[in-house]
Amino acid sequence: MMAAPTDIEDLIGLMARLPGLGPRSARRAVLMLLKKRGPLMAPLAQAMAHVALTARDCTVCGNIGTEDLCPICADERRDTGEICVVEDVADLWAMERAGAFKGRYHVLGGTLSALDSVGPEDLRIPRLIERVRAEATREVILALNATVDGQTTAHYIAEALEGTGVQISSLAQGVPVGGELDYLDDGTIGAALRARRKV
Repeated sequence: MMAAPTDIEDLIGLMARLPGLGPRSARRAVLMLLKKRGPLMAPLAQAMAHVALTARDCTVCGNIGTEDLCPICADERRDTGEICVVEDVADLWAMERAGAFKGRYHVLGGTLSALDSVGPEDLRIPRLIERVRAEATREVILALNATVDGQTTAHYIAEALEGTGVQISSLAQGVPVGGELDYLDDGTIGAALRARRKV
């Protein structure tokens, strides 16, 4: 059986690294892109090359944008007294889709994990503590995934912020144990945010 040319196999291999795509799904996606080279593949390649050059992490919260400050941090209408802590950018985007939160965010870049040797210094936890002190924050909302690592991280942050006078709360009803924010519907996220409780 004849294999695909090496450069196409390389593309399939790269696509297979994406979440939700295994080798078979990647092969189907690449074949579809090749069939629609003009209307889809070429513009996609140009867009990816452009984003690879222009995308950067927000220097304040860790969101992804094209400037040093993301649109949320640059928006003066956002409440600077509330910081919603999330694991990654996908969770921030999920919260924004719900439209229930009007404060600022802080993206940790992961969760604490003894198995994977991920400690506080490997995440943006020290930067969060600096922000809370520097920005006169009233409330920190821990919107971390309801997983063991997410809850361990939330507990660590709550302890690190003890004595700062900041109210610490977490998402309440609506978020199932083991659930991840990026997979929840907007109504569930909104209800969970409104029903947050003190930690």
